[in-house]
Amino acid sequence: MAHFYPLTVQHIKPLTDNSVAITFSIPKELTKTFAFSAGQYITIKKEIKGKELRRSYSISSSPKSGSITVGVKKVDKGSFSDYANHKLAVGDVLEVMPPDGRFVFNPTVKPKNIAAFAAGSGITPVISIARSVLESNPKNKFVLVYGNKSYKETMFYTELVKLQLEYTDRFFIYFICSQEREENSLFGRIDVSTVNYVVKNKHKDIAIDDFYLCGPEAMIHLVKDSLKESEITSDDHIHFELFTETEIKDEIPPAPDGSTQLTVTVDDEEFTFSMDKRVKVLDAVLKENIDAPYSCQGGVCSTCIARIKEGQALMEKNQILTDEEIEEGLILTCQAHPTTPTLKIDYDDV
Repeated sequence: MAHFYPLTVQHIKPLTDNSVAITFSIPKELTKTFAFSAGQYITIKKEIKGKELRRSYSISSSPKSGSITVGVKKVDKGSFSDYANHKLAVGDVLEVMPPDGRFVFNPTVKPKNIAAFAAGSGITPVISIARSVLESNPKNKFVLVYGNKSYKETMFYTELVKLQLEYTDRFFIYFICSQEREENSLFGRIDVSTVNYVVKNKHKDIAIDDFYLCGPEAMIHLVKDSLKESEITSDDHIHFELFTETEIKDEIPPAPDGSTQLTVTVDDEEFTFSMDKRVKVLDAVLKENIDAPYSCQGGVCSTCIARIKEGQALMEKNQILTDEEIEEGLILTCQAHPTTPTLKIDYDDV
């Protein structure tokens, strides 16, 4: 389940001074393995300075493109992002896990009008979704609000302009710049007035079916709350994905003392061992050298999801699973502590 495949870097394109687009060549025999829905991500594994790193990056290319491209923005103390921006070269081989993720757009026969709000590197899955929306139906429309400090720091700026020229009557983009006054952009940050201006003013005649939000948590909550308070849409039509870990604001009840007998199923193999309830499930699993799927280890991606078969566990934070999925027994193992004497989880049954 946590299988990685060696993929060759086919192309590297600078996007800004601190970000690049990396395109992988997909061998014919892996075409089905690496088929993806717009909005999904891949997990890359790389050993740097003797330490294995796993990082998730959203796919920016269209599912119809026949290739997989990801955008990697350099971040402070980002070992892999620094490597990708300065040392990675065409022809290098990286270990890559097949696409995953739930922040997706699935084309339908019925025409769809989609709106998205993105900031910074949050554009990466959104541009894939935009391409899929526009390609899948000649009647589909896409409205995008994209915030950055300036055009210089705007990832995929050229690609977005080209998309606008190609779909003049169906793709509408609003660049928001917070530190530079740029031509054909709004000055400031994405806020309530921006949401109202774009959705209730400029495009009041378009009935938006779904909204996709991607970027910092503060921006996502602001847009989400604005859409709901203005009665523009409801929760089930708002899809979002965080790009960074956030501090836990709500007080989490401490995990009880004691140990749990944990049984883990992964790749049709079963393992049983004792673990401390104060330890997170994924940490305990990895300590036993069990090859469970994981990436961010911060509750941001959905790679480490498993299903509880017996017992209970408490998650420290969750921005991915719905209440219904939690009721069905799904947990983010990187955030979960056992709360019962025994716990059985299955990584395969998700």
